Amino acid sequence: MTGPKTAETLEGALPEALDRHACKLLDKAHEREKMLATAESCTGGLLAALLTDVRGRGHVFERGFVTYSEEAKSDLLGIPLETIKQHNAVSRTVALAMAKGALDRSRADMALSITGFAGPGGDDDEEGLVHFACARRDGTTCHREEHFGAIGRAGVRLAALEVALQMLEEALDT
Repeated sequence: MTGPKTAETLEGALPEALDRHACKLLDKAHEREKMLATAESCTGGLLAALLTDVRGRGHVFERGFVTYSEEAKSDLLGIPLETIKQHNAVSRTVALAMAKGALDRSRADMALSITGFAGPGGDDDEEGLVHFACARRDGTTCHREEHFGAIGRAGVRLAALEVALQMLEEALDT
């Protein structure tokens, strides 16, 4: 089944290249019969919205978790609060745990997590620091750390979406 190659709801709100990348990723997931899940913090569900916006590809997206608070990460993804407090919510450890938690709590074949500082944070928080993780059912997990800088909340979120799509595409290719 093929449908139009544009995202309906977010069309015009996101860069056209990002929309095309999402369509390409969803087509690839469809061809490989893989289902996707997301666990998002700083993007606030934008990745899930993008992945569910393409007509004819909704079956590829299994579920999404928006876990903005530490408590949500613990409650919904099963990450011990002690782990979050010890390593910080924006860390490699928590990104990996988020992806694994999303995979464990879904029927998806792979899960992508995003946690970061989209805007100015506390004194010790680096604006634009984002951690990503992609976990696959076969046990393979990868991590990526990006330093987007002080490009504003929207800029960080859009840049994070592009990285997330790249990581999911790479996971589908291996």
